[in-house]
Amino acid sequence: MADSERLVIDHVGHHGDGVVTGSGGNIYVPYTLGGETIEAAPVPGHHPDRRRLLKVEIASAQRIAPFCPHFGVCGGCAIQHWQAEPYRAWKRELVVTTLAQSGIECEVAPLVDTHGAGRRRITLHGRMGTHDVLKVGYAAAGAHDIVPIDRCPILDPHLDGAIEAAWAVAEPLIAMGKPLDIQVTATESGLDIDVRGSGPLSTAIITRLSRIAEQNRLARLTRHGELVLMRTPPVVTMGSARVALPPGSFLQATVAGEEMLAAQVADHCKRGKNIADLFCGVGPFALRLAARARVAAFDSDAGAVAALQKAATSTPGLKPVKAEARDLFRRPLMPQELRDYDTVVFDPPRQGAQAQATQLAASKVPTVVAVSCNVTTFARDAKILIEGGYRIDGVTPVDQFRHTPHVELVAKFRR
Repeated sequence: MADSERLVIDHVGHHGDGVVTGSGGNIYVPYTLGGETIEAAPVPGHHPDRRRLLKVEIASAQRIAPFCPHFGVCGGCAIQHWQAEPYRAWKRELVVTTLAQSGIECEVAPLVDTHGAGRRRITLHGRMGTHDVLKVGYAAAGAHDIVPIDRCPILDPHLDGAIEAAWAVAEPLIAMGKPLDIQVTATESGLDIDVRGSGPLSTAIITRLSRIAEQNRLARLTRHGELVLMRTPPVVTMGSARVALPPGSFLQATVAGEEMLAAQVADHCKRGKNIADLFCGVGPFALRLAARARVAAFDSDAGAVAALQKAATSTPGLKPVKAEARDLFRRPLMPQELRDYDTVVFDPPRQGAQAQATQLAASKVPTVVAVSCNVTTFARDAKILIEGGYRIDGVTPVDQFRHTPHVELVAKFRR
């Protein structure tokens, strides 16, 4: 091929791509490993530093066969071609390097794998392809196309039937001409599906969707959070509480991931008697912490806060829980409000919690526990706390997004 080139991969970068280093700048090639000699080609319409892998000429001894037939086309997994141990060392090193670059010195524990039974929630995309052929699947790697899938081996068995149900739901809706995002969550009472992207639904389409929900034994089907049909409330257990999920709820990606993060948080909070849980969601931490401490929980998602409060109120044996809807990006808890708490937990979205970290740094709260799904924004927020007088006890990296560059972590700060 005229525009192909022979390259030697130096190492795997922080997005999971192989990196070719050189005087003209780095080149990035997905699905490659350090030390490999490969043939690659430019990717039309992409940044000039990107390449497409054509052939591995000299493979790394650490290379293994991927287990999914869609790997390399589907954009869901970045890494299935690397042996487990070097992959795990690389993922931990992402945390070590990012913290060091921010000037944060602390112990980084070994990576804890929490893939468990697999992912319990997915978002599939429905699009009309060429010749008016429906495609339901994941976004293609590095492209705007959709890769149709009929199975995904990284899913929790409780998501069995999710892909078939998504195809069935997409069929009547795609005719309305709008791209669809179909979020499917495995709950203890069945699959919970929320569809986004369709226009207003006619009575005929609602009738058809209701029939599809029955045929696929869905717990609930909603469109933009509005109920289409509910056979049974979608419920998950958190500690001793049972939470009825609002439509389109955020949950940790795996059951094992949630349990591991919650156990770490509980251990770091064991001396707390009055705990604030910030960015609390539907309560994976608050509802467990309330088994032995008073908890005040805050989140901008009013539906999640209401579900948490209802679960707490209806669960016997819990200490008092007060849940409040509050935008902590615009209205972080101020130092005078934080005086009521001996421990604060915060678990923000990927953008981190800069405003709240700044107020925590100005407070006198003895213990702060941070949970993060983005090591870069965690490092920024941690630096704010450290500069405000906190000491970091150490960081535990958690891998519930196996086969991807995403890593989560838990850390404890003390005054």
